[in-house]
Amino acid sequence: MTSTQQRAELQRQIWQIANEVRGSVDGWDFKQYVLGTLFYRFISENFASYLEGDDESVNYAALADDVITLEIKDDAIKTKGYFIYPSQLFVNVATNANNNPNLNTDLAAIFAAIESSANGYPSEDDIKGLFADFDTTSNRLGNTVAEKNSRLASVLKGVAGLRFGHFQDNQIDLFGDAYEFLISNYAANAGKSGGEFFTPQHVSKLIAQLAMHGQKTVNKIYDPAAGSGSLLLQAKKHFDAHIIEEGFFGQEINHTTYNLARMNMFLHNINYDKFHVALGNTLLDPHFGDEKPFDAIVSNPPYSVNWIGSDDPTLINDERFAPAGVLAPKSKADFAFVLHCLSYLSGKGRAAIVCFPGIFYRGGAEQKIRQYLVDNNYVETVIALAANLFFGTSIAVNILVLSKHKTDTKTQFIDASSLFKKETNNNTLTHEHIEQIMQAFDSKDEVAHFAKSVDYGAVVANDYNLSVSSYVEAKDTREVIDITRLNAELKITVAKIDRLRADIDAIVAEIEGAA
Repeated sequence: MTSTQQRAELQRQIWQIANEVRGSVDGWDFKQYVLGTLFYRFISENFASYLEGDDESVNYAALADDVITLEIKDDAIKTKGYFIYPSQLFVNVATNANNNPNLNTDLAAIFAAIESSANGYPSEDDIKGLFADFDTTSNRLGNTVAEKNSRLASVLKGVAGLRFGHFQDNQIDLFGDAYEFLISNYAANAGKSGGEFFTPQHVSKLIAQLAMHGQKTVNKIYDPAAGSGSLLLQAKKHFDAHIIEEGFFGQEINHTTYNLARMNMFLHNINYDKFHVALGNTLLDPHFGDEKPFDAIVSNPPYSVNWIGSDDPTLINDERFAPAGVLAPKSKADFAFVLHCLSYLSGKGRAAIVCFPGIFYRGGAEQKIRQYLVDNNYVETVIALAANLFFGTSIAVNILVLSKHKTDTKTQFIDASSLFKKETNNNTLTHEHIEQIMQAFDSKDEVAHFAKSVDYGAVVANDYNLSVSSYVEAKDTREVIDITRLNAELKITVAKIDRLRADIDAIVAEIEGAA
């Protein structure tokens, strides 16, 4: 079986578990249990593999808890970031799940123990609260303890039956891909509430390549609206691990999604000391100011959300917003995220940001911010994508690429709105589509009806409008009519009509004469 077939079979099994076990619980609410159980299995196998150290004679799961010394525990936490006793491992809990009348409380105690094992260590903030959304006492699982335990046992058994192979056989990507598969499917089925925090992989690939294009190494990569971490992880997948030297940074406002992002990092084998995900409002309480600048920034911030804006007079003095001389509108925070990214960007790096199309042509404060960006030569490229590429919205979004190291004052516009493949309810970008966009982005060559680089003066003359359609002429798809040929055909038709009329007149005259 090929890796593609294995992945497809694994995804089929996971979705079957998710649907069969959840019963009457809404899928979006139940996702935490499936995702959390998958994560629990991963860190258990990852931890056991670390302590066994490729020694086939050692079976960590079979050891008694009391043989673990404080030295072993201390060393493990410093390396892995957490500790799990043999009795707490997923395999041991899942084996006895059906016969454990205290399953729900035992799981709660195990999750609390794993989190608290990091207390006082550098990994404390990365581990704290990871299982907060895995509420084993919730009535969503059932009204009685027996009902809760039955559903929890079914989830444990289902995830235990997934065939990941031996941990040592490098199945890490299968864990990670399975996790992202679940997130994306829940997002696709949840509508807007799910799509808000998940960027489809095909779009993530394009954004990661744009942000890291031409850079042999980047110091670190950052996402100010990290969601489940899919954009950051695409950068890891697309490039060799060593290209990102100091790790992955992100901030997320939603607590549940913040936990998903941290779990997702572990699932993709990014150790606790290589990722830094913070909880909070990026616009009002930004983290990682001491870590900037970043050589690569990727982001799909929420579209046109409300923020305090001008109601907080101190914000105009914020170093992120002050240079533009104006704040983004209170009902449309899009440019607040853009200016935040620009402030965190290094002189050699790029930021690739998914944006709502309206910010590129509306007047008022948004026009003034565009003027600031263009006058200071920060806008490298604006790319118009096809509609219906994201979960929960059919909007045809744009990607804004910011750079502080442009060698000319031109702005590139790419109309990729015709590049998509129709799949079920959503469109997707294929590998060939991404290559076509990246080739145009790299060369900056003009391609009729697709890509055009525009002089600074032309953008100024157009009132700093940055809409792709204002500069890239759409292809005329109307049928081309050959006038010469059409006239010739008309002459033949008219001659036939004249002959037919003459014949009719002759017949009429003959009839009248006979009368």
